[in-house]
Amino acid sequence: MRTLTFLTVLCLAACSDPADDAPDAGPGMDGAIDPTVDSGPLPDGASPDLGGETPPGVEPLFGPSTPLNPALSEDTGSALITRFADRGRDRHARETGPGFEIYEHYLTWYWEDRTIGVTVTDTVGHGGSEIRFDVVTPHKLDAREARLFFMGRNTVAEYCDNGPLEPVHPDGSPMDPGAYAAADPDQTFHYRKTVTHYQHPLTCAFDDLAVGQRIEIEISQFLESPNNGRENYYGTTFLYVVGEGLVPWEATGPEAEPGCCALNGVSADSVPVPVERRLGGGTTTHRNESNEPDNLFLQMATNTAPENAQPFMQGRRLIHSSVLDGTHDENPTGNPPLEETMGLAGDAYINTSCTSCHVRNGRALPAEVGQPLPQWVFKVGAADGGPDALRGAVLQPSGSSSEGNVRLGEWVEADGLRSPTFVYEGDAPAHVSGRISPQLVGMGLLEAIPETLIAALADPDDGDGDGISGRMHVVREIGGPLRLGRFGYKASQPTIRQQIAAALQTDMGVTTSVFPAHDCVGDGCGGDTSPLSDESLDALTLYIALLGVRPQGAHDGAGETVFMELGCASCHVQTFETSPYAPLAELRQQTIHPYTDLLLHDMGPGLADTLIDGDADPQEWRTTPLWGLGKSAGVAGGEAYLHDGRARTIDEAIRWHGGEADAARDAYEALSDGQRDALLAFLRSL
Repeated sequence: MRTLTFLTVLCLAACSDPADDAPDAGPGMDGAIDPTVDSGPLPDGASPDLGGETPPGVEPLFGPSTPLNPALSEDTGSALITRFADRGRDRHARETGPGFEIYEHYLTWYWEDRTIGVTVTDTVGHGGSEIRFDVVTPHKLDAREARLFFMGRNTVAEYCDNGPLEPVHPDGSPMDPGAYAAADPDQTFHYRKTVTHYQHPLTCAFDDLAVGQRIEIEISQFLESPNNGRENYYGTTFLYVVGEGLVPWEATGPEAEPGCCALNGVSADSVPVPVERRLGGGTTTHRNESNEPDNLFLQMATNTAPENAQPFMQGRRLIHSSVLDGTHDENPTGNPPLEETMGLAGDAYINTSCTSCHVRNGRALPAEVGQPLPQWVFKVGAADGGPDALRGAVLQPSGSSSEGNVRLGEWVEADGLRSPTFVYEGDAPAHVSGRISPQLVGMGLLEAIPETLIAALADPDDGDGDGISGRMHVVREIGGPLRLGRFGYKASQPTIRQQIAAALQTDMGVTTSVFPAHDCVGDGCGGDTSPLSDESLDALTLYIALLGVRPQGAHDGAGETVFMELGCASCHVQTFETSPYAPLAELRQQTIHPYTDLLLHDMGPGLADTLIDGDADPQEWRTTPLWGLGKSAGVAGGEAYLHDGRARTIDEAIRWHGGEADAARDAYEALSDGQRDALLAFLRSL
């Protein structure tokens, strides 16, 4: 039964949306595990139950023949192998005093030699007595600091074991420090640290290693004479559980003595985030401890593979660079312009960089009345769903061939709810859908959900009579087969790559091999520009796919009970298992909690626009994922929900629901104050 409510358009997505048998060699940037692509079946040869049948004509994105990136975790029978990547940090994870809240952001030249690959070889659960950390860097380290076992007595960045990483050859054999140099053929630098005893957090008392013990890790990247940027980069704080692997953490464990850390915050030990609160599975980041709410959507997945760290950083540089002059929007003095993006924009566009709309990868806020709307997309079209005869598919207000500006008109208020009006320069489009920029996190995991699981949730004819009739939006992959639509307000794009290419075309006037023509009408329109390279499009796709999902905050469970009793989970489906055939190991076979079914639902006339979008009618919208909902205001600096930002609070967003959600909205409004407060507190924990 698909009963009662869903909170469909709260946060819609995308701008337009040492053992003998253990590997003995220190890892290359691909790690100690054989990096050969595996295109075969599951390790046990099984064919997993993916939830049912894919609708006729719809081709799954991934299957048994999909080439797979190497696994991030492997049990060899003599050791547990875990691989992950890291990036340079400005300061330490727990520093919260004045001037110290600078852990989550990115320093200048972050894309140049400021990532590392780590392979952990843990023999403890297999009769061994040591854990080995192999580290590979693209640039030589000066101070080779690898901190283990949190202490936090004098500062929140103090560890029991501060012994250095030792240089080694790629095969793991010791290297004479006097001959310390890059290793051929890949010209990377290899290091090793071996742990043979456990040190209890805070006290640093020695003990034997045992399965289940927690080891907090911080590996600093102090570069020796870097080509650019500063030398002293710190590292991400990770938590490793002996015999289990890497887990997201939060500082809610025992605390050091009171007053130990002056202005640097409270010195509390780390503990794993409970499994049920790891919304993004293995991609889930640790809880922010440095009080930086605005930077929470900027982090790469905790389980990022070593080989994907540098491409992630390249993608990040691209998303922050202007397609006019290449200017980087973060510290443009310290970060040089990116030559590749210079002059990519055509004669008409909405904005000049991805992050001009998706600031800090979060959703945008409405402008003031009378002001232009540079963080909005106004999709336009003809009555039959085709492009607008004068403007193409999207109204582009900027550039030498501007198609006319749009400003925010007066808000129309009724019954405590508001809706926007728009003032167009020139004639208003006959059919239009105005959409504000949403957040970007979690998209890689949504792409990895098997189509069969989504199809099993669809009930387009309301066969069970519960009033909920979600349906798949089947769309065409450019140059390919029919696919399940997943991305955008109306699930109109099937893949992250195509979603990005579409946004580049219509929002920034940039062409690609996916969309080689500009979005405009007439021969030769759009200007003579070069396309963004496929390599860069792939880097952008990887970056978006591997943005980490924040963990759910602690809650008492009362609001979740209300959520279930109202039937919210009928459409905001809490849990999925991602495909065993997802090519990126970070996203493969992850238990995730996105709170969406990725289906289209009729939300009634109150939320309808006037545009047919593919096969989606004006009143139909994709169920919005709710992960990150409670972090959105901190990232954006304010609250605005639904596809056009009309809802000033989560409460307003719920009360805007209509159509299939009429009964659910009524049930919500009938809740007691305590029940309503509990539900809203639960939603803010996401």
